[in-house]
Amino acid sequence: MKKMYYLLLFVLLCSFSAKTYAQPDGMLTGTIADEKNAGIGFANVAVLNAATSAVVTGAIADMDGNFKIKTPAKGTYLLKVNSLGYITYQSTPFEVSGPTIARDFGKLQLKADAKVLKEVTVQALRPTIVNEADKMVVSVEGTALATGSTAYEVLEKSPGVWVDQDGNITLNGKGGVQILLNGKPSYLSGKDLQNLLQGMSAENLKDLEIITNPSSKYDAEGTSGIININLKKNQLFGLNGGVYAGYQYNQLHAYTTGGNLNLKNGKWNTSVNADLSRRPRFRDVETARIVNSKTGKKSLTQDGREEGRRLSPTLRVATDYDLNDKHSVGVVANLQYSDNTNTFFTRGFLRDANPANDTLILSTTNANGTYYNSTFNLHYTGKPGTKGATLTADADYATISNTDETAMIHSFERLNADDPAFVNQFATKNPTHYNIYSAKTDYAQALGKKGKMELGAKFSHVVSDNELRFYAVNDGVQTLLKDRSSHFVFTEDILAAYANYATSFGETWKLQAGLRAEHTQAEGDAKGLNKPNDRSYLDFFPSVFVQQQVSENYQVGYKYSRRISRPYYGHLNPFVFYIDPNTLATGNPYLKSQYTNSFEVTQLFKKTYNLVLGYAVTKDFIGEVPVYYKEKNQTVFERRNMDDFTSINATLVAPIRVVPGKWEINNNATLAYQHFTVKIDDFSQTNEQLNFTTQSSHNILLPKGVRLEVNGAYQGPGVYGLFEFGDQWWLDAGLKKSFMEDKLTVTMNVTDIFKSRQLKIDTMVDGNSNRINQYHGLQSVRLHLRYNFNKGKAFESKKRNVNLDELNRTGN
Repeated sequence: MKKMYYLLLFVLLCSFSAKTYAQPDGMLTGTIADEKNAGIGFANVAVLNAATSAVVTGAIADMDGNFKIKTPAKGTYLLKVNSLGYITYQSTPFEVSGPTIARDFGKLQLKADAKVLKEVTVQALRPTIVNEADKMVVSVEGTALATGSTAYEVLEKSPGVWVDQDGNITLNGKGGVQILLNGKPSYLSGKDLQNLLQGMSAENLKDLEIITNPSSKYDAEGTSGIININLKKNQLFGLNGGVYAGYQYNQLHAYTTGGNLNLKNGKWNTSVNADLSRRPRFRDVETARIVNSKTGKKSLTQDGREEGRRLSPTLRVATDYDLNDKHSVGVVANLQYSDNTNTFFTRGFLRDANPANDTLILSTTNANGTYYNSTFNLHYTGKPGTKGATLTADADYATISNTDETAMIHSFERLNADDPAFVNQFATKNPTHYNIYSAKTDYAQALGKKGKMELGAKFSHVVSDNELRFYAVNDGVQTLLKDRSSHFVFTEDILAAYANYATSFGETWKLQAGLRAEHTQAEGDAKGLNKPNDRSYLDFFPSVFVQQQVSENYQVGYKYSRRISRPYYGHLNPFVFYIDPNTLATGNPYLKSQYTNSFEVTQLFKKTYNLVLGYAVTKDFIGEVPVYYKEKNQTVFERRNMDDFTSINATLVAPIRVVPGKWEINNNATLAYQHFTVKIDDFSQTNEQLNFTTQSSHNILLPKGVRLEVNGAYQGPGVYGLFEFGDQWWLDAGLKKSFMEDKLTVTMNVTDIFKSRQLKIDTMVDGNSNRINQYHGLQSVRLHLRYNFNKGKAFESKKRNVNLDELNRTGN
């Protein structure tokens, strides 16, 4: 309990110190908009000396028209705004009494230049990748290749991101990625996270924020960084929205349909998003396994076909109410349901040194499941009486249920003997339920002339209830096998607090340093099998970022952080899952958390080209190990803490504007050295690989307003734990055209054109080898229609960033 008191005392002391300092330098801010109050992206904003009209400073507005300029020295100035196709705007003179003055110009409306518009049709492209000081932003909204896709498909094509067949995500060659939705954890990982993202239409996505080295403000969970998926936000006053429908064919038929409705009236801002999709999936798989048994070497070769479909309706409702100009409250509800069916058929040949034992094995597994995910958020945003201070508070509740039922039939036939064939039948029921509660608050306050202090605290409570019932089936009668059934309950409480300080030294150096403390109290109870497994620990997670503005065209940043990846709740589950007669999978209730120390040097050239050099060391890396048990002739995939994992990586992002506004190319490449050391019992092995991945996306504006997008990528051989992955490449293309004054949009795209995205996996453990080749049906054709409508004026919606990171581990 002393540790808890120290943690609370730490927060109180930081809160007290936050009120004793003055203000930082001010900023000139505002938004550039057209006559319909829609944001004008990339407008030029200049601050002029009122007497001489000389340019003193300036900036380029972001893609939504927002700009931010550091306040100049004392004097009288003008604000001048230029953008192609619009009449130049110039403000009346305004006074600045010093660099600490902040001024918000609000929304500056530009009028269309009728003369220019008669001569030129303005159809400029927005860049799809934008580098910022602390993150990379990948635009999704409005892109042809994202239309009709799922959030999962968009994610796996993002720079530096790779997703394996189990839904595990790596970033720049490192695992342990934390996925946020609108700044909030998704509560899921592994297969469950994969199900969530595959049931989410990319039609509702705005962009992805890739943060490879987060500050102490973020939860410490996620050893390789954070990917924040931002959903579209309402920006128009009055009533607006859209409806869409799409069709997909990839040997199977799929559809998606949905719409969104937004209403801004007075102090209320309400939005509703609904989506209904039927998404089939198939997988062709070949496996080859050679193991050392008691009677000599045995081999198992299999080929299989898996087909399934997911019917998934989703609903998101959000409303905000402005109490006044300084305080607002709101509620968000996300509801998702999924009905899944799946059939997996395999044909296998088991051979050993004695041909009389050669066996043909035919297996069929039919699986049905339902999935519910309901999350609710109550939030407050305010500006306390202290000038420049902000305060946010959030309360969250999530309930997640997953019920899976399987029926398995296995037929065994001797190939070189007269023994009669025999059949085994089994059935399983696996209900899973999570209850998640969380509350957090964040406070920010200016310190001194250039400093800023951020403080926060958070508490979460998680209960995971997972049961597996295993049945033998004879003549249609199910008999419970108690020795293969189990019930596992896991509870976890996390209390966290952080302090983060940022300042600058002159025009050249910026510093941000923080410390986060997290106390974890957890208990895993395998009912009726053993005593509860308790664990309690307090961890500290420092972060330090230093940024140097070497010149106008060169910026370099130095970053360090320590982070944690706690075991997924499903990985702590000791259940033994039956895959086929010779393959099982199991969790490990004694898994320890893995810790990563990460170092980065980020270089930005000409405000366009980004080079990131990284080095990270992970202790107690959590990985999957295929272990062969000779006495049962079975391979069991077990979760283990390996010794360590070292990663050295370099990532380059180099956009090229071939014809500005007409043909733009986004290129990125990652070179990563991965080194895994595994020491388990008497077994020791090193696995290492130099991995290269690259991706090039072309955005081309063709005549008649047709937009062409082409994306090509290559992933070289890589390793992850004990597994080795073969190289793969793919090419996608899409066309997009708008009609009816951009109200109706038609999109068609083709993915994996050459059916080249084959996944090849090899592993060798203690002389036993496993090889898997599979294809997930990624080659497809999509056709998508969307109709938009709006009535009313634009407005500036508030942005919230809520984090519930330690709840991101409920997957298998």
